[in-house]
Amino acid sequence: MIIDPAVIALFTGSFLVSLIILIASWLGLQIVMFWNLQCGSEKQLELEKWTYLVSTLMAYAFGFEILSLFLFVYTTDSLHNLFIGAMCAAGTLNTGTFGYHTLGIKILILILAGVWLVMNHVDGQAGDYPLIRKKYIFLLVIAPLVLLEGFLQSAYFLSLKADVITSCCGSLFSSSQTYGESPLSLMIGFPAGYLQAAFYGSAFLSSGLGFFYYRGFNKLGWFFTISSTGFFLISVFSLISFVSLYFYELPTHHCPFCILQREYYFIGYLLYGMLFGGVISGAGAGILSPFRKIGSLQGPLPIVQRRLTMTSLFLNFFFVAIVTWQMWHSNLVIDR
Repeated sequence: MIIDPAVIALFTGSFLVSLIILIASWLGLQIVMFWNLQCGSEKQLELEKWTYLVSTLMAYAFGFEILSLFLFVYTTDSLHNLFIGAMCAAGTLNTGTFGYHTLGIKILILILAGVWLVMNHVDGQAGDYPLIRKKYIFLLVIAPLVLLEGFLQSAYFLSLKADVITSCCGSLFSSSQTYGESPLSLMIGFPAGYLQAAFYGSAFLSSGLGFFYYRGFNKLGWFFTISSTGFFLISVFSLISFVSLYFYELPTHHCPFCILQREYYFIGYLLYGMLFGGVISGAGAGILSPFRKIGSLQGPLPIVQRRLTMTSLFLNFFFVAIVTWQMWHSNLVIDR
């Protein structure tokens, strides 16, 4: 294991979040099983106190989970100079066990945690807590993922050893046949013109659905959620396949991590931050649609949904604008 302040912070934070999630899951299970707002029993009064405690604990825990993804990537990137052959986080993640597994589950938890925080906020807007069972069932789904993430992250950092020879991002993110017909090599080797069409097409579709949903077409809620998620996935693929090339101005450099470094003004953190914010806002706005019929939410819920929709549209628009500006002004020309 490599001793580093950021690694220790991730270890400590993961342990505390795992402890909080266990406590919150137990209390949440009690709420799911015994919650009855019409009952004035001592048990119900206890549950009402617990729900405030759980909501506060999870707000801090999930807040750290969201930040921990960026801290994890920043830490792995800063450690790359300890490993021979590594040029960025790509090489560091490839060095130990479960590096990319940890990154993947952190991304999934970030999105789920963001949606849970949205649900929790909406539930708190109504006096009768209409979403309380739903949000704690959702919490019980997220909890095992958080515990798994803590295990994978610990296993990864404990497996790291300095001065190990690893692969650089140039070989990891390559369309060569070294990795066979893997999804990554197929994605990188996919014709840039088709993926660009999919990128701008998904942006247009998501924006259109979001606009009409914002204007009151409530039946489009789930379609907006699906289109926002689809745009997020296509954007990540596009970053690896062709967008990164215009930032590096190299036709073979597909690394999604070097863009986070100082040489590129840390623009990657802004781009990824907008993507995550866009998918969380878009998914949250659509997922809340079925709850519009609840009486106590008919006032606050449309306001929250409109704000989430506008946030998603705003973030996705500026993501596309930055990418387009870079493609237009880059010295690199790709043969489509």
